[in-house]
Amino acid sequence: MASDTDTAKPDPKTEARRRRPPRAPSLFSWLPGSRLGRLIILLNVLGLAIIIAGSLLLNELRRGLVGARIDSLTTQGELIVNVINRAATVGEPTPELDSQAASEILQMLSNPRSQRARLFDAKGNLIADSYWVADRVEWKVLPPARPRDDQNGLALDLKIGRPPPPIAPAAQRALMTEVGQALAGAHVAGMRRTEDGERVVSVSIPIQHVQAVLGVLTLEASDVDEIIRRERQALAPFILIAIFVSLTSSILLNNLIAQPVRMLARAADRVRMSRARAISLPQLAHRDDEIGDLTVSLEDMTQSLSERMDAIERFAADVAHEIKNPLTSLRSAVETLDLVKDPAARERLMAILKNDIQRLDRLVTDISNASRLDAELSREDLRALDLGRLVGEVIQLYQDTTKPGEPSLAYSAPETLEPIMVSGREGPLGQLLRNLIDNARSFSPAGGEVRVTLERGRGEAILTVEDDGPGIPSDNLETIFERFYTSRPKGAAFGGNSGLGLSIARQIAGAQGGTIRAENRIDAEGAVQGARFIVVLPEARR
Repeated sequence: MASDTDTAKPDPKTEARRRRPPRAPSLFSWLPGSRLGRLIILLNVLGLAIIIAGSLLLNELRRGLVGARIDSLTTQGELIVNVINRAATVGEPTPELDSQAASEILQMLSNPRSQRARLFDAKGNLIADSYWVADRVEWKVLPPARPRDDQNGLALDLKIGRPPPPIAPAAQRALMTEVGQALAGAHVAGMRRTEDGERVVSVSIPIQHVQAVLGVLTLEASDVDEIIRRERQALAPFILIAIFVSLTSSILLNNLIAQPVRMLARAADRVRMSRARAISLPQLAHRDDEIGDLTVSLEDMTQSLSERMDAIERFAADVAHEIKNPLTSLRSAVETLDLVKDPAARERLMAILKNDIQRLDRLVTDISNASRLDAELSREDLRALDLGRLVGEVIQLYQDTTKPGEPSLAYSAPETLEPIMVSGREGPLGQLLRNLIDNARSFSPAGGEVRVTLERGRGEAILTVEDDGPGIPSDNLETIFERFYTSRPKGAAFGGNSGLGLSIARQIAGAQGGTIRAENRIDAEGAVQGARFIVVLPEARR
């Protein structure tokens, strides 16, 4: 809000951090998003890609193994069926299946170690099983022994037997359904579960003699669970790798993002709790990613807030000092008023009181305007406006209200059909122009002239205000823009100015993205002819 804040020199360390060299393009710069965002995406997708790739690979392997097992069983079953059809079929003209011969053929051709072969007659009755001919005994792990006090229950179990497991009836129905389809003349192949709950690859082939179906041969491969187990073992390394990658990525993300953000939060809390004026995290500010940018932004923000707080403190001290002067004069005049009996002297004291009251009122008004200016500049959005029209309206208002003997105003603008457009706010820009005109008129002699000129430069608008006053001391060309600074010629009314007009004008120009400077008008002989204020504002983009 104050000019010291706007015109303060930037911190060289902060400027060095801001002027970072451009980042070199990375290997994954083609991905959308920021650099840190691309890193997060790649680390998280990598683990999923490993699991997906391994699952797809093993699923294809399982399908291939099951398909190969079905083809193998079908080939073997067709061979056995052909042999049984030729060697174990008796009876003319009604053929029948010789159960004994078919059982012997099944014993010679089947491999009970890796598969199970069963032979059904035309009515679906089981007449041969490779487990029978191989003398294979089905076994399973016994349940744990019962305690001694439960011997009655054990005896009951031995007498009446336990009910079959829930899966046995369903497995038997599935087997008979498959056999029934084969008895209808269809070749059936697929996966199903046995009475023990194991998954098997099953092939059922009808034994046909001409058109008559004499029986069904069913071949089962019981190593499916073993295949699946091996697949799961093969998937284990992929899972472990994926878990390792996920853990590594989580640790990296924690170290790269969570910990730095936590450090920033704690540093901000320290600033808030200890009422410190700045935050400093140099180890994070040098990072070449968004965390580094955030650290620099937080440091710059706290530095700016610190400068703003210093400016507010100085402003409060200046306001107290400026208000104290007229109050001291008022108190002195009031205390003296009761002691003065001379009417002329009392009249002079009353004039001093009125002048101090007017001075105090003007000072409070200007201070209020200056304190509200920051909020007004931050609330309004910049928009394109016709600067020539705005200046013309302000000049016309002054020309209409100028009294005889007061300095006159002259305005010149380029004669062009294209308006001079700037990006700014109409209210503050009008106040800037009025402050410059009021300042120029206060220094111009009676009957003098204030000249306002508007020109177009290279991508900028140049507004000039000139007066015919005594000029500005060369060492005060920058000092005049400080708050409460006044330097009036001899004979000027004391307290007629608050010293905030030019400070507010510079603040407004800076908020609009422009600059303002002061210089003296010099004639050919080097004599000072008056002061000149030059405001440069960037033109609005078309």
